[in-house]
Amino acid sequence: MQISKDTPVIVTGGASGLGRAVVEALAEAGAPVGIFDLQEDAGEALASELGGAFAKVDVSDPDSVAKGFEAIRAKNGQERIMVNCAGIGTIGKTVSRGEALDPNQFIKTLMVNTAGTFNCASQSALGMTGADPLTDDGERGVIINTASVAAYDGQIGQVSYSASKGAVVGMTLPMARDLSKNGIRVMTIAPGLFFTPMMEGLPEEAQQSLGAQVPFPSRLGKPAEYAAMARHIVENSMLNGEVIRLDGAIRMAPK
Repeated sequence: MQISKDTPVIVTGGASGLGRAVVEALAEAGAPVGIFDLQEDAGEALASELGGAFAKVDVSDPDSVAKGFEAIRAKNGQERIMVNCAGIGTIGKTVSRGEALDPNQFIKTLMVNTAGTFNCASQSALGMTGADPLTDDGERGVIINTASVAAYDGQIGQVSYSASKGAVVGMTLPMARDLSKNGIRVMTIAPGLFFTPMMEGLPEEAQQSLGAQVPFPSRLGKPAEYAAMARHIVENSMLNGEVIRLDGAIRMAPK
């Protein structure tokens, strides 16, 4: 699919980090951009800068998601590219200091990272099915989800986070198969250690130490590199139903 003014995009978590990089990259490529985020000030500012649209959306709430789609589509039309970057990182061992992990933490992590991804992907796909094909192959749209290497190499204390991202990996192929007859592709990117707002909060020494763990290149990933992968997925129609590790060959140690 060629990115143009006829391929609107919506990015969840688009006000910062990986999501913001995707918004900027696809706007530069010519797509009308829409942003879902809870960070209202940052989201509005970015949308204004790029001539896009913003909606304050809680991805874990299907009604909030539906209202967000309604608002963005009113300005940009039916999105043809849906990129799910919204998520939360949580830490907690299964059992620690004589207590089991708070089940509410586990549930919240899955509600945001897993159910939130599904809510946006499924509602976007429904809208795409009613749109005209954009290519001779009958392609109507593409959905890109964000997992993590933690889906495969979950570390100590990442049981909730890893489970939530493992579920995103698990839904990729069946969702792609579900939507194949509609001309909608589904892909997932599993990033490794990237320079995101969460990383920015760490001391410089800690950032360098983490980057040194990556075999090559031995540094933290750049959000622009994630965005470049997302753009390539959009433009390469043979990519479907797969998870791509974007991680510099890292395999996470237990801790």
